[in-house]
Amino acid sequence: MDILTQNAALAGLLEAHLATLTAEEGLSADEIKNGLRSGRMVLLANPKHPDVRPTLIGQPARIKVNANIGTSKLMYDLALEHAKLKEAERSGADTVMDLSTAGDLDAIRLEMLATTRMPLGTVPVYAAAQSRIDAGLDPAGMDADAIIDEIIKQARQGVDFMTVHCGVTRNAVEMAHKSRVTGVVSRGGALLGRWMRENGRENPLLTRFDDVLDVSREYNLTLSLGDGLRPGSGADAGDAAQWEEVSVLGQLQARALSAGVQVMIEGPGHVPLHLVPGQIQMAKRLTNHAPLYVLGPLTTDCSPGYDHISGAIGGAVAVMNGVDFLCYLTPAEHLTLPCVDDVRQGVMASRIAAQAGESALGHPRAVERDLAISRARKALDWDAMADLALDSDMVRARRKEHAHEKECAMCGKYCAMKML
Repeated sequence: MDILTQNAALAGLLEAHLATLTAEEGLSADEIKNGLRSGRMVLLANPKHPDVRPTLIGQPARIKVNANIGTSKLMYDLALEHAKLKEAERSGADTVMDLSTAGDLDAIRLEMLATTRMPLGTVPVYAAAQSRIDAGLDPAGMDADAIIDEIIKQARQGVDFMTVHCGVTRNAVEMAHKSRVTGVVSRGGALLGRWMRENGRENPLLTRFDDVLDVSREYNLTLSLGDGLRPGSGADAGDAAQWEEVSVLGQLQARALSAGVQVMIEGPGHVPLHLVPGQIQMAKRLTNHAPLYVLGPLTTDCSPGYDHISGAIGGAVAVMNGVDFLCYLTPAEHLTLPCVDDVRQGVMASRIAAQAGESALGHPRAVERDLAISRARKALDWDAMADLALDSDMVRARRKEHAHEKECAMCGKYCAMKML
């Protein structure tokens, strides 16, 4: 049986939304169905999420962009998180992840599910560990059942996709600990690594993967198999620990697809630019060409305050080499919790990366958009330029002071478009 036969929730969603998806993506119904059956595409949507907008991930579907938001113990402001969610939508994000680690996590999550139609993702191990961390206790004391119970609860609430660090093994954690410059930089990976070390047992998300699959299939929960051992510095990119995890994720992707569960793979973090193509191509091969979801990748470690730019550079190259889904980086990365403007800048940087990568690949809509705005620029048609720009509001705001002039304020009467 294929996934559309085994996963009744997915089949029902696809039947209800297929016409919309074909129109939005410029793909045929067969292309979408075959992509889902092969595991090269996933459809993010949990029927329990009220009025969710089903979102297709996987080339040749349009490259999608995710925005991370959420509270922290040092910066807890629910009004701010609500504003960030709205800004992510306004700026053109396709999905959002709630990475909250402080406050009433259930209430925060349910509010987001009720507020946005974008598919919502989470990292359930954060919630499973929260009560112990808040009490100053070692998260290694978490009960394995509590992690599985948290996944079940969040699926029932309507979460559409979850990062689960199932590929973090005891062996790989020790490899990373011994040889890396920056060690384990994933919060989820570090939590599970500590749990394994202190308990002398294997990762419960790996040993109980079948339990995770059962709940995922029931709610069409897409598993985003987390990169808990992603490189946190360029020096660590491509080490043995990273590839050990990716190899495990490939095996788990095959198991999940056979069980009727949708899977994405999370990709590398910090990767020097010349290594990006090989890293992406290898990850795709090892994980059966499942949709690849990457954070950046950041192409230099020296860009705090501008990591959204470093990430966009890596993201464009990654898209050219097969990446399907970009997680934004913001100017706050490595420094603090993002503010509303950070969210806007992060989304726009990733959308630029997606457009650049798609245009390089010859995707018709991307190529046509670049051509259309170029023609509008030649004609000095400012309204058309604004409409076609990735950030229309920015074009109109920067143009406003000199809107009465036909030319831009840089060239004025020296405008090359008019001179020759």
